[in-house]
This record gives sequence, C-alpha cells and structure tokens, in this order.
Amino acid sequence: MPETAIQAKGLTKKYGDMFAIRDIDLELNQGDLFGFIGPNGAGKTTTMRIIATLLNPTWGEAYVCGNSIYTSPKEIRRLVGYMPDFFGVYDDMKVIEYLEFFAAAYRIRGPERRKRCDEMLDIVDLDFKRDAYANTLSRGQTQRLGLARTLLHDPQVLLLDEPLSGLDPRARIEMRNLLRRLGQMGKTIIVSSHILPELADICNKIGIIDRGVMSVNAEVAEVMKQVRQRTVLIIKVQGDQEAASKLLGQHDAVESIELKKEQLFVTLHQGVDDYSEIPSLLIGAGHRLMLFREEEVNLESAFMTLTKGTGAKI
Repeated sequence: MPETAIQAKGLTKKYGDMFAIRDIDLELNQGDLFGFIGPNGAGKTTTMRIIATLLNPTWGEAYVCGNSIYTSPKEIRRLVGYMPDFFGVYDDMKVIEYLEFFAAAYRIRGPERRKRCDEMLDIVDLDFKRDAYANTLSRGQTQRLGLARTLLHDPQVLLLDEPLSGLDPRARIEMRNLLRRLGQMGKTIIVSSHILPELADICNKIGIIDRGVMSVNAEVAEVMKQVRQRTVLIIKVQGDQEAASKLLGQHDAVESIELKKEQLFVTLHQGVDDYSEIPSLLIGAGHRLMLFREEEVNLESAFMTLTKGTGAKI
C-alpha cells in the first residue's frame, strides 16, 4: 500500500463572512500528481498555503507525511517545497549564486552545496545559464530556476502554484515534461492551473474547485468515466462507409451512428463497454478496417460537464 503523503479534512478559511475555502477534503499518496483546477480566486492558493503551513485555517486539519500543520509545522517545511505563482529573483545575482544563496538558507554546507546546486540545474535543464544573471532569463527559464530553488532541500512534497502561467507554448511543454520527471522520481505533487488541457496528460488525480468549494476530487480515469455515460467508437473502413453504417446499425449494442469526415462515430447504448464483436462483424462482412478506436474525452470537456451550473468559468 502506498503511503499517504497529504491528508486534509474539512479545511476551511474565512475572512469575515466570506469563505475563501470551505470543507476541503483531500488525500494523496506518495507519487501522486494532483492537478488542482479552477479559475483565479477559486481557493487554490489558499489551500496550498495552508498545507505549506504558511497560513492557518479557520478550522479543519491537514497532515503532510503524518505531521499535523498545527503541531509539526517545522517538520512539514522540511518535507515540502512550495513554489508561489509569483516570486522575485535577485537581479544582481548569477543563476548559480542565486541557488547557492538559498542552499545556504537551507543549511546545505561545504562541497555538498555546490554539488546540490549543480544537480538541480541539471534536473531543470538550466545548466547552460549557470553564469547568466537572473534578470536576463526568460519567463520560462525563471520558472525553472524557481523550481530548482524549490527542489534544493529534496522535499518529498511539491506545491506548485500556477507554474505554467505566462509561459509560451515551448516553455509549457518543457515544464510539463519536467513535472512528469519529478513524478517519476516519486515526488508527491500538487500543481494548480486554470489552463485545463495542460494538466490532462500529466496528472493521475484532479480536483476542480470554484468559489472555495471542491466539486470534483477523483482519479482522472474516474472523472472521464463520470463524464462519458456512453462509449463512442470512431471507425473508418476502406470503401463504402454507408454500407458499414447500415450493418452496424443492426447491432444490438449500437444506439446511433453519425458520419463525419469519412469516419463513423458509433455511440453505444448506456452501460455497454464490451464492443469486441463489432470489428469481427465488419471484417466478416468483407470490410477492411482503416481505423477503429474509442473516442477520448479530454479534461476540458470533463470540466465543462462536471461544473455545469456551478458558475465556474475558465
């Protein structure tokens, strides 16, 4: 059984009569990569700051690797690497000097300090900028430098607040690849974003939050299952698509068929997930299959379906 890395129960934060977050429950195991999705002001940063022990909740409890935010904040800070959505760099410092400064703050001393900084530059692919001044870095490079700083003390848990925000397409791809690598290293990661598709292929769990309330908290596969009530197959045969459509329409599992761009979109009846007979039916009738796959539901479609009527907007 994987160890529980983060556990939150009923986390609530109030400012006067306004709830920033309300009754947030969360449980992540070691190695989970959790996508925290919601519009700006939804409560993502508040939740992450509470888990990082930078903000006290009004009520509720949270644990990081078994340590309570109330009784063991110092231990939690040794276990957590928190990267805020906006952070400053010291313009008059070179990249390597910047990392060594923070390594010293983490009490990493002697030859181990330079070794650790070199390792972090290699992980975030920033070694070629080691002697550049921090103020000359691009936005994407600055984000990677911030992540390198966050990793210096080898935290077990990473809390990354909007690390993809403001990046150009190439920098976003590089950051996603970096997050995958960190997940493969066994880090437990919460990464927040309001850019939905960017988290779909890197996270194994997602939470959707709006106005302080987390309406969805599940594995990505489970979310997709909730959204898709019926399986849709995309089929293309060589030659006469209409004949194939007529044949498939006689099958008991098929609810409807639509022809779009020379492809058949075959919707199965609700509850039908075994469609192994369909390819055999087509081949047996002399059709040559050029394409046969299940239509994917992307995370953005899932968000719009699951938050319908809640007022969440991206």
